[in-house]
Amino acid sequence: MKRIRLLTYNIHKGIGGRDRRYDLGRIVGVIETIDPDLVCLQEVDSHVRRSALDDQPALLAERLGFHALFQLNVPVGSSGGYGNLILSRWPLEISRQHSLRIGRRKPRGLQIARIATPHGSMALANWHLGLTHAEQVRQARIFLQHSHEPMWHDLPMIVAGDTNDWGNRLLRKTLALGGFWQASLPVVRCRSFPAWMPVASLDKVFVRQGVSRVQAHVPRFRLARVASDHLPLVADFEIADSRESTGQPGLE
Repeated sequence: MKRIRLLTYNIHKGIGGRDRRYDLGRIVGVIETIDPDLVCLQEVDSHVRRSALDDQPALLAERLGFHALFQLNVPVGSSGGYGNLILSRWPLEISRQHSLRIGRRKPRGLQIARIATPHGSMALANWHLGLTHAEQVRQARIFLQHSHEPMWHDLPMIVAGDTNDWGNRLLRKTLALGGFWQASLPVVRCRSFPAWMPVASLDKVFVRQGVSRVQAHVPRFRLARVASDHLPLVADFEIADSRESTGQPGLE
């Protein structure tokens, strides 16, 4: 079975973490170098002055030739803002977008899409969580409720994105209770922040039954170190045959 490559990446609006220079072309270059099939992006600008009023979701989809689903989470100015973006080589059959905002804290979002891969349908979730542990736990519980909705309850599912989980506590606190395992392990191979000297594994990938043979790593080539304040996180995996064992996915 052909492996599928997933990339999750907080692109920091296309602004370099150290040089503070806006250059969406660098983000495109990073993605093209990694050559993923599925992409979960966070902090994607749409019509914001700091990023030249670019429609980043449309530009990224056009340059990469991918299907796209954008979720605006944080309004900026009168007609712009930033949020999450799913890009896929293959059609998005069904999609839902949910708010993860807790009280009066910064708006956060969750996207879930059913994707028609050549190897069968799967569900992909893209999220960007809050800054406090309590906020993250509540947001993860909201995700678990939506992950069991009938439209993707029985599908292989991956959830990826920027968790802001410095203590690596999110899995054992919530997601393990919903049948998910962390694929972005070992942590030492998956440190993604800050890009120029990564010490924290903030960007994570979790999977549930139906996803197998997962290998995750953080590429650290030069362009990736300057294009954003996060490094990209890559996970290669297979969609397991539904007739296979229902045990924990094989993490390599």
